[in-house]
Amino acid sequence: MTMKTNNYLSSEKMTDNKINILVTFDKNYINPFRVMIKSLAISNPMETFHIWLLHSAIPQEDLFALTEYCSKQKITLTAIEIDRELFKNAPVSKQYPQEMYYRMMAPLMLPNGLERVLYLDPDILVINSIRSLWEMQLENYSFAAASHGFVLDEFIDEVNKARLGTEHDYFNTGVLLIDLKRARTITKAEEIYRCVIDKANQLILPDQDVFNCLYGSYTVQIADEIWNYDARYYSAYLLKSEGKFDLDWVMQNTVFLHFCGKQKPWKKKYSGRFSALYKHYMNLIDM
Repeated sequence: MTMKTNNYLSSEKMTDNKINILVTFDKNYINPFRVMIKSLAISNPMETFHIWLLHSAIPQEDLFALTEYCSKQKITLTAIEIDRELFKNAPVSKQYPQEMYYRMMAPLMLPNGLERVLYLDPDILVINSIRSLWEMQLENYSFAAASHGFVLDEFIDEVNKARLGTEHDYFNTGVLLIDLKRARTITKAEEIYRCVIDKANQLILPDQDVFNCLYGSYTVQIADEIWNYDARYYSAYLLKSEGKFDLDWVMQNTVFLHFCGKQKPWKKKYSGRFSALYKHYMNLIDM
């Protein structure tokens, strides 16, 4: 594959202990990404990060601004521009935009020298250290991800299994630890395209559904209350944990607060439990 890499390195010397973060988004998610990066840097002050951005439509001036912003956080950003011609044979539509493929194809798009990367959705706040997840041993698995079976009705999980023809719990791919060496052996573009075509009528969250169909059996489960906390369901977490997962517990133990769904905390009408916390980080991004 031919891709264009814009690599504006920060002056800080990178170490072998650095944590590689993968993101994929378009221009509409630049500001949420900036908030996520600010929270990542504040909550992990002793870590060295390298951000890998896969994109195809972010203007150069915006990429330069993002690189400068990351540099101020002492973070390196490498932007890899994906040639849209690479996916000319991929099924695309308003529901299935081309960008949905970038996360699943990341093992083939990132440099071969990378052995591990942690994918994060831009609608996430990082509120504690990510080191223990980064160092997690995946054994024979290619991925680590959380399901939200703890807070969602078991019936929903069974419905997902039935519509997708899977046996494992349904994984949310907003946080995804990837063993790139293993993932490269199972990632095949044509297989992904074929899944989109064959299961077109069953796909609700296209890229996430396709991941579960193809790679769910290669994925080890991690605790969602720590690694992919769905910010919509504070009351459900509290109830099902018999009061253990209260606000104090979340602030001390949860690492990734994920603002799933259509309602987003950067919008004025958002009134979720963690709205004030998100707006706090929003106010810090220009500092």
